[in-house]
Amino acid sequence: MPVKIRLQRHGKKGKPFYWIVAADARAPRDGKYLEKIGTYNPNINPAEINLDVDGAVKWLQNGAQPTDTARAILSYKGVMMKKHLLGGVAKGALTEEQVEEKFQAWLEEKAGRIGTKKDGLSKAQAKARTEALAAEKAVNEKRMAAAAEAEAAATAEEATAEETEETQDAEAVVEAPATEETPAEEAPKAEEAEEEKKEA
Repeated sequence: MPVKIRLQRHGKKGKPFYWIVAADARAPRDGKYLEKIGTYNPNINPAEINLDVDGAVKWLQNGAQPTDTARAILSYKGVMMKKHLLGGVAKGALTEEQVEEKFQAWLEEKAGRIGTKKDGLSKAQAKARTEALAAEKAVNEKRMAAAAEAEAAATAEEATAEETEETQDAEAVVEAPATEETPAEEAPKAEEAEEEKKEA
C-alpha cells in the first residue's frame, strides 16, 4: 500500500487549517487517514506548525512519500535533517548521542532565526503604525489649516461688508450737511436784499 504524507484541509472558507497526515495515496484528500502527525496554520505570520518529529521520521523510514508542500514543512521542522542523521547511525558513522546533539544544535539555530524574523515583523508592524499615525496627523493638520483659512476668509468678508456699510453711512452723513448749507447761503442773500431796500 503506497503511503503519502500530505495535508488534509480543515477550517472555514478563506481561513484554511491543515492536518498533516499519513494516508493511503488512493484515499480522498479529506478522507480516511492512517495517522495524524501534526497541524499547519498558514493564517498567521510566521505560520504555526505543530509536528510529531519522531512519528514523521518513522513514516519516512518506512517508505512514505511526502507531497511537495508536506516535504517543505517537514524540512522546515527538521524532520528531513533527523532522517538524514539517523541514516548515518544505520551506516555506523554516528552514534545516537551525536545525532541528538547535532539535531538540538540545529533546532536552536532555527529557533534563533525564527525569533529574528518575529522581531523584524513586529518592528515592521510598529513602523507601519507610526507612519500611519503620522500620515493621519498630517491630514488632520491640513484639514485644520483649511478650516482656519475658511474662517479667516469669512471674517474678512464680514469686516469688508461692515466697512462698506460704515462708508455708506459716512457718505450719507457728509451729503446731509451739504443740503442744509444751501438754505443758509440763501439766508444771507435775503438779508443783503433787505439792506439794499432800506438803503434805497
